[in-house]
This record gives sequence, C-alpha cells and structure tokens, in this order.
Amino acid sequence: MLEGFTPWPQELVRYYKEKGYWEDLTIADVVDASIAEYGDKEVLVYGDLRLTYKELGQKVDRLALHFLEIGLKPQDRVVLQLPNSPEFIYTFLALVKIGVIPVMALAPHRQAEIRHFLKSSGAVGYFIAGEYRKFNYLAMAEEMKAETESLKYIFVAGEKSETQTGAAQTEAAKLGAVKPEAAKSGTMTDGIIYLNDLLAQAIEARYEPGYLSQFRPDPMEVALMLLSGGTTALSKLIPRTHNDYVYNFKQSGRVAGMSEQTVLLAVLPLGHNYSLGSPGLLAALANGGKVVIAPDMDADNVFSLVEKEKVTIIPAAVPLIARWVNSPVPELYNLESLQVVQNGGARLAPELRRRLIEKFDCIPQEVFGTAEGLLNLTRLDDEEDLLLNSSGAPICPDDEIKVVDHDGQEVPDGESGELICRGPYTIRGYYNLPETNKKSFTADGFYRMGDIVRKQGRYIFTEGRKNDLINRGGEKISCDEVEGLILRHPKVHNVALIAMPDEVFGERACAYVMPKAGEKITFQELIEFLKGQNIAKFKLPERLEIVQEFPLSPAGKILRRVLREDITAKLEQESKMTG
Repeated sequence: MLEGFTPWPQELVRYYKEKGYWEDLTIADVVDASIAEYGDKEVLVYGDLRLTYKELGQKVDRLALHFLEIGLKPQDRVVLQLPNSPEFIYTFLALVKIGVIPVMALAPHRQAEIRHFLKSSGAVGYFIAGEYRKFNYLAMAEEMKAETESLKYIFVAGEKSETQTGAAQTEAAKLGAVKPEAAKSGTMTDGIIYLNDLLAQAIEARYEPGYLSQFRPDPMEVALMLLSGGTTALSKLIPRTHNDYVYNFKQSGRVAGMSEQTVLLAVLPLGHNYSLGSPGLLAALANGGKVVIAPDMDADNVFSLVEKEKVTIIPAAVPLIARWVNSPVPELYNLESLQVVQNGGARLAPELRRRLIEKFDCIPQEVFGTAEGLLNLTRLDDEEDLLLNSSGAPICPDDEIKVVDHDGQEVPDGESGELICRGPYTIRGYYNLPETNKKSFTADGFYRMGDIVRKQGRYIFTEGRKNDLINRGGEKISCDEVEGLILRHPKVHNVALIAMPDEVFGERACAYVMPKAGEKITFQELIEFLKGQNIAKFKLPERLEIVQEFPLSPAGKILRRVLREDITAKLEQESKMTG
C-alpha cells in the first residue's frame, strides 16, 4: 500500500466487494477487455489520425515496455501535463497498466503549481508538450528539474526542436537519469525522452507475450492522483484506487447511457476528472465507444466535428454552453446525432438547460460531483423539473449523503446545509496530509464537500459553495439563485455574482455581467428586470461591472477569487479618490 494513502476500513472493503461495486479490476483490465472485444472498431479520431482498438492497445503496450526499460517502476509518481492529444491517452493508459501513478496536471498550470505537484508527490517523472499555445514547457521542466531532487525523467510529446536544449538536459545526462538501454536505443536526447521516438520503436518483439502482466498493480492500490478543486489555494492530491475509479467511470457511464454506439467529443481537458472518468474518456473506452478529440473550443471546429463524426455526447461546462446557445454557428451544421450535452464544474442555470433543449434538441445532463469521489447525475429520463432544476442524484445506491448544519447535525429535506458524503468511490483522505484530513473528513469518514445544497429524497439541489453565499448584514444571498435569474435577461450572455466588502453590511452583491455580442445593459435596466422576477429586495445586486470575458481556472470554472480581488481594489481606489 502506498505510504501516505488512507485506506477504507476493512468492513467496508468486504461490503463493497460483496455488493459488486469493487470488481478487483484495474483500469488497464477494463481497457484491455474492450481492446479484445472491439479490436478492429475505430476508437480514436484526432485530425487525420484514425485509430482502432487494436492499434491503441499496441501503442499503449509499447509505451509501457519503454517506460519500464527507462526505469519507471510500480508506485513511482509522475506528473502528467499533456494537452488533449493521442499521446495523452497512450501515456495515461501505459502508466496505469504498470502501476506508475500519474498526477493529473492541466496545461495552464505553471511553475508554482508544478513545483507543488512534484514535491508533494515525490514525482520521478514529468510529462509535457515541448511547446503548446506559445508556452515553452521544456524550459519550465528544466527549471523544475534543477530544483527538484526526486525528478529524474522528462518526457516530451511532439517533435524535437533545436531550441529544446538546456542545462537540465545536460545535468540529466551527467546524473545518468536514463538507463543505458534507452540511451543506446536512441530514445532520448541529452536526458530528454521523446514520446514519438518511443512510439516509433517496436521493442515488443524482445519480450514474451504477457510480459507486462507481472507488473499489473493490485486493484486496491492507488491508480492516479487527481487535483482538488477550488480557486483559493494550491491543489491537494486526491489518490484514487483502481477499484474505486473503475466503478466511478463504469457506473457514471451507465447513468449517461453510454454504449458501443457512443461517440464522445473531448473538448475540455482530458486530465480533469470530469473529462477523464466521470464518465468521460474511460467510460467511452469501457463501453466500446469512440472518442473524438477537438483541436480547440472554437464553435465551428466543435460543431463541424459533431456533424462529420456523428457525435452523440459532449461533456461541456457553463462558459462553453453559454457561448453555444447564444451563437448562430451551431445552426450551420447537422447536429441530429447529438443526444446528450453534459455540464460539469459548476451548476448550469435552468434557463441555459432549457435553451440547450430548444436549440440542440438534446438532453442536458447535469454532472455534479467532486474529484474526491461522489458523483450526482440527472437521469436521461428524469421528469422536466428534475432535468432543469436539480443537480442529479448519486450514481451508487450505497453513496451515503447527508445535508448538515454548522454544528454537523443533519437537516430535514428541503433545508439548506453542507453536503457530506462517503461511499465506494469517495476517498477517505488526501495524499500525505493527515492534519488537513482531520478538517476535511468527519470522524466517521464523511467527506465535507463545501457545497451548500438542499436535498429532496436522493436528488440534490445546489445553492453554491460555502464561500459563494453573500452575507448582507445577516441576510444570506445565494449567488447561484440570483445568477440564474439574471441569465433570463435577453441581453445577458453570462454572469457571476460576487461579494464586495461593505463597512455597514459586511458584504453586498456585485454582478459581473458579460453581455451578448452587440448588446449593452445598464444597472437600472438590470434591477428593473430583477424586480419583475419578484425576488426579495436584499438579494438585488448593488453594483454592476461589465466584462468582455471572465477569468477562468484550468478546469473552465469562473475564478471568483479574481473577481473579488478586482472589486475590492476598485472600491479601495474609489475610496482614496473621494476621501
């Protein structure tokens, strides 16, 4: 068992296995079963590349053998920071097949975050694109290598470049970071290892069939480490085991209606829990479906792929959906194949869900959960009220959910409180953080999600994060509720309601509004509209800020912290000018 991992109690281990939630399968076991069953079926499309399940399996096994030759071994940790690409898929599957644990970084992460991931995990490897979206990842990797004692290997996706040299490469060569076998085979250049070189070298003939089976990890072991959400601090590492994550993606895939007819369009980062396995890429593979990787988020590129590849499901997020329902672009394409548009990361307002139905003639599916575990999904056959207003219900009958008050006491259905949970795929602790775990988990193992919700039976109705409630002189304002009303305004593209400091009330509400293209909206116009929605006067925004775009996290969430800092700075400046 990996040191620093908090296991489930033995009685729950036995129970989850008896119930069939834990099948003692690894992620690779599931993917290999699909490869065996669907061998010649197309599995992956990226630009001109079209790959079958059999070809995918060959590339994964080849990389796995190379990784072992180079020196990676079971329970080693590596930071995986590859953008959406075939190399991401090959690499992830190869790593988990041999028990190497990827820490799932995202492309926008920079030195502060990567340094934290490397040191917190004790990573020995770092996977990057040489350059992506005009950022030189290799230069950052060199910097990290120079200051991180544990880091031995830098793996680069993409073509070699004459500019991709530096001190860390020379240092890696001096230290002998790469085994002689790899150096002799030409798979590395001055200590930097290129994935394309590894993929081009067919080394499998040197090994007996089934050689990799000896490196199959115990399904109870950690398979990967996800990153905690939130936008106020460096992410904590979330250790997910093979057993719990296999259930995570297989069961959420069932609820999402995935099958061998599924064609999933990957638009959001595959390194994020939502796109990777909730249900995402892995559920598509488990069900014999096909994955199409979009080159970017441009609407023409997205919807031309929907038409061309007959896409059936798109995991999306609020900013993308808000853009799509307000754009004329989708109407230029045949979208008859599209059955489901999922939303994850933040609650999608009922008005936007309604517009999805009207514009795309598809089912909007809310995916509300956490990388720490619990997943709630609306069902595809839910009645309209639940489909438009709820955040879904847990995917597992043995997901234990409670809504509790400030004292930890459970509140009745219909009352607001914090959601806490435990179950067969919700972790029992962050990696190597015993003191944090005391605060984040109850004594009996419930994870404190930090989401304010109401519960009706098993269905959850989110009201925002704890810090997304504005306390105006003791009156609590749900940002989620007011944002949903503002989105009904015909001139509004997107909105974020933010708490701004106030000497009298403590906090007051400020609405950051992104108008639709060509539209203008005034503060008075907004207030009159909201008064027409018959809400309490104390909930009305007391300031309007117009923006052309929102600051977004790597996972596509609006960075409310940045907006709070922005309005606080503006108020301070205005106070100086008038004071």
